Amino acid sequence: MTTIYGIKNCDTMKKAFAWLAANKIEYEFHDYKKHGADELILNQAVNEHGWQSVINKRGTTWRNLPETVKETMDDTKAVTIAQENPSVIKRPLLVHNNKTYLGFDEKTYKDILK
Repeated sequence: MTTIYGIKNCDTMKKAFAWLAANKIEYEFHDYKKHGADELILNQAVNEHGWQSVINKRGTTWRNLPETVKETMDDTKAVTIAQENPSVIKRPLLVHNNKTYLGFDEKTYKDILK
């Protein structure tokens, strides 16, 4: 089973949804706004990619965090911050065959999902 985590109105999510639909890939959608961020999946993503990749440091949510939080960020704090502020998580977060993938990259999706 493939699960895609994110926020429905995000432009990158829309690209991923469109690609999945065009390629007839079945998936489950986990909406952070409705269901929150899953701690186990966040821990897995941080373990596989590092917090620096899981947390979107380009977004408004990151920029609005206190400097002391940003300066002392580590894996554990990243998971906590992501659960409190799911908008800070890089989107989409895709889980396929028990592995996590960050962001939408057509080549990666094609390689793992076809």
